Amino acid sequence: MKFTKQYNLMSVGSNSKIKKPDTGEEYIIAGLSLMPSDYVEGINVCAMSKLAGCRETCLVWAGRGNMPTVVNARTRKTELYRDDRTTFFAMLRGDIHAFIYDCKKRNVKPAIRLNVISDINYRKIIEDFPEVTFYDYTKNIKWHKKVAPANYHLTFSYSEANPKYMKLFEPIWKTNYNIAVVFRGKTLPKTFKGRKVINGDLTDHRFLDPKGVVVGLTAKGKAKKDDSGFVIDLLTI
Repeated sequence: MKFTKQYNLMSVGSNSKIKKPDTGEEYIIAGLSLMPSDYVEGINVCAMSKLAGCRETCLVWAGRGNMPTVVNARTRKTELYRDDRTTFFAMLRGDIHAFIYDCKKRNVKPAIRLNVISDINYRKIIEDFPEVTFYDYTKNIKWHKKVAPANYHLTFSYSEANPKYMKLFEPIWKTNYNIAVVFRGKTLPKTFKGRKVINGDLTDHRFLDPKGVVVGLTAKGKAKKDDSGFVIDLLTI
C-alpha cells in the first residue's frame, strides 16, 4: 500500500517507497521543498547558485512546481526559515520524529532529502537523527573539506558556467564523493573526467549509488537550451 503524507514542512510523495538492491532493505523517502535561491525576498537558500550558473535552469517550476498552491506553500516555508529559525527547526524536528514513527509502523527505514531545491547546511539536524539516512545534491563546495555525518550522502553538482566555480571544484574530483553532471542530449557518456558515469535519471535516490562515480543527468526543461556551461555538451568532451 502506498504511503503519502504532508507533515508541517516535509512531505512524502506517492512514489516514495524503494528497495535497496544489495540488501533488500525498504525505505520511504520524505523531502523538504523551499523556494530556491533568492526567489523569496531577504533570503538566499542556494548561496552558490549564482556562481555555479544554475539559477536559470532550476527545476523549481518542473512538474507541479508552477501550481499556485505549491508555490505558496514553498514560499511560506521559506519565509518561516527566514523570519523564525527557532520555530522552523522545532517544526522540522517534529516532522522527522513523526516520520520515523510512521516508518517504524510500516517496518521500513526512513530516508530524507532536506534540500530538494535548496542548499542549506542542516548538519546539526542530521547529526541528531543518526537512525535516518539523509541525502542531498549540493553546490556548497566547502562541504568536501569537512567530514560529513556518517548518515549523510552528498552528491556534488558540477558546472562549467564559471571558471571560478570550476577552480574551486577541482579538489572534489580527487575525493570519493559522487559528482552530478548535466549533459545535453538523450545519451550519457560512459566516462567523464576519468570517472564512470551512471544513469542518474533512473532514480533520484542518490544514497543508493556506488561511490566515486559521476551521476549523469540529461538536461530537462529550460536546461535543454542552456548555453552557460552548466549543461555539458557531449561534443566538447
